Amino acid sequence: VCHVFFNFLKVTVQSPPNFTQHVREQSLVTDQLSRRLVRTYQLYSRTSGKHVQILDNKKINAMAEDGDVHAKLIVETDTFGSRVRIKGAATGFYICMNKKGKLIGKNNGKGKDCVFTEIVLENNYTALQNAKYEGWYMAFTRKGRPRKGSKTRQHQREVHFMKRLPKGHQTTEPHRRFEFLNYPFNRRSKRTRNSSSR
Repeated sequence: VCHVFFNFLKVTVQSPPNFTQHVREQSLVTDQLSRRLVRTYQLYSRTSGKHVQILDNKKINAMAEDGDVHAKLIVETDTFGSRVRIKGAATGFYICMNKKGKLIGKNNGKGKDCVFTEIVLENNYTALQNAKYEGWYMAFTRKGRPRKGSKTRQHQREVHFMKRLPKGHQTTEPHRRFEFLNYPFNRRSKRTRNSSSR
């Protein structure tokens, strides 16, 4: 009987699921099932004080003024995590990174080199790490010129961005209020509530 009981314990006692690991693994897989989120915003560069833009000649820089037509970006989620594809609303070109770490514009943004992971930093700025070249970030100098990904690190000001809505742009989705579900208290939860309020 003891032998059976111990075997039963082995089967039922499992370590709790590692949610962080699950999110990391799921973020690496392109999610075809979930509804993809599409947002429109501008990326304000901390160093240049201007906005990221994709020009008609596929050149990318951070020299655009607030509300500039080339600064309006369409950001599509690639997975249920924080991986995104960034496309110029005016030109339709995607921001991608080549093997030399240079930012380039492409017509087709399906490749991993055109996917960036949004990392929200402690200072509330966002860093964009390339999915293909891990450790390489989108970055711009003070003059707004793109910096090679191979020369970037997460703590550098050059890789820090703020998301801003384009001038006069309203959010497309109305803000839904949170709905709270009221579960009926059972005897046990009532007891713990009363004891904690004493």
